Amino acid sequence: MKAAGLVIALATGLALVGCAPSTGSKAGGSGGEQGSGSGTVKMVLWPGPEGDAMSKVVDAYNAGQGSKDKIKVEMTLLSRQDTFSKEATLMAAKSNQQDIYFVASYNVGQYANSLDPLTSVDASNYFPVAVDGLKYQDKQYALPLDVSNHFLLYRKDLVDTLLGTKSQWPAYQAVAQRAIGERRDPKPAAEWDWNDYTAMAAWFSKTANPSSPTRYGTILQAKNLLYNTMIWDDVLWGSGGSWTTPDGKANLDTPAAAKAVGVYSTIYKNGWTSKDSSQAEFPETQAALKAGTTAFALQRSAGFAELNDKTKSPLVAGKLAIAPVPGQKTHVHALAVALNKYSENKDAATKFLNYLATKDAMSAYAEAGGIPAMPSVLQDKASINPAFPQIAESIDKYGYSVPVFPNTFQAYSKIAESLSGAWVGQQDAGPALKTANAALEKLLG
Repeated sequence: MKAAGLVIALATGLALVGCAPSTGSKAGGSGGEQGSGSGTVKMVLWPGPEGDAMSKVVDAYNAGQGSKDKIKVEMTLLSRQDTFSKEATLMAAKSNQQDIYFVASYNVGQYANSLDPLTSVDASNYFPVAVDGLKYQDKQYALPLDVSNHFLLYRKDLVDTLLGTKSQWPAYQAVAQRAIGERRDPKPAAEWDWNDYTAMAAWFSKTANPSSPTRYGTILQAKNLLYNTMIWDDVLWGSGGSWTTPDGKANLDTPAAAKAVGVYSTIYKNGWTSKDSSQAEFPETQAALKAGTTAFALQRSAGFAELNDKTKSPLVAGKLAIAPVPGQKTHVHALAVALNKYSENKDAATKFLNYLATKDAMSAYAEAGGIPAMPSVLQDKASINPAFPQIAESIDKYGYSVPVFPNTFQAYSKIAESLSGAWVGQQDAGPALKTANAALEKLLG
């Protein structure tokens, strides 16, 4: 049976829960067996581009190197919504049903107590920031697959027209004065700071500039959703802030954080983004850019290929371009695979993980639709996705990862829960940031 399309239900008898149970917070201990070094290796992934790409890699491994190793990999695809909670259930039960788990930078600290550190897998080909985001207590617990970063996606045709039409600059300066309190000239997107972002949002909005070719300057991913914290973090880091102080204390009740909230609330309250931003995330941002009603937005790198596809985005394909996030800081996280501490076939699973860590395996992963966390592969595969070289450059120059601790995943949720009202001006930034800071301090432990 081919791995592609293989969906195996988890063993019966395991009650699935709506939230992840604790898997412990202290890494260590032992369990499982090394096994014979051959046989079946069972791996969990989630469906979608990552699962589709991995299916092809698994097929190739089983037909080639796996046959030589006398190893067959069987992949279980769970749902995108529940994969992590189902895995946490298995981990809490110390199950040996799966040898390799699917994890991410934002939950590897939570799961570390149920994983074995990867001490023999070569991680030298990966982005250091992707590997660092999978370390907990100085030990690497997972092997990166896809890497995610953010870009400023913008209408190059519209921005170039503004830059090349100096007769419009006095009007732009007047809009900037009202938006940010400063007359400034328009700049190329690669040179924007957050004031330029705000001024441009006003310029390309009909509420501030009736002659704007777009209805809105931008769209904000301001829904109360943990993944939207990752986008807002770019504004925070780009404004000189971060989640924590150098000694690990919560650091959200700061002027930098207030400035980052103010970028969102200023744009939202002035109508330089759709009111629907309060419920927006990745898909709504894609839709706004695709419709041609919005001039630019922060978006995950995975969004560009669809927007540059003439069949999927006929109104804007070829007109959008990529620039670094203003403030030149981009959140980076990796989706990854990790070795179950309670596996009874660890040697065979480790052989497969070593195979995944090769450039050949990740080249096949890229060709199948993945975005591997290997800079050399992204550079070599530009013909597949023209954004690959820019992803590599952006992560290398501007990438950061948030602190890894057992409650990282919950921290993303708490920050979104505390700040989403302030992002859209429904709550003052000061009290919201104090609430977020107190929640983060508690989660840091």
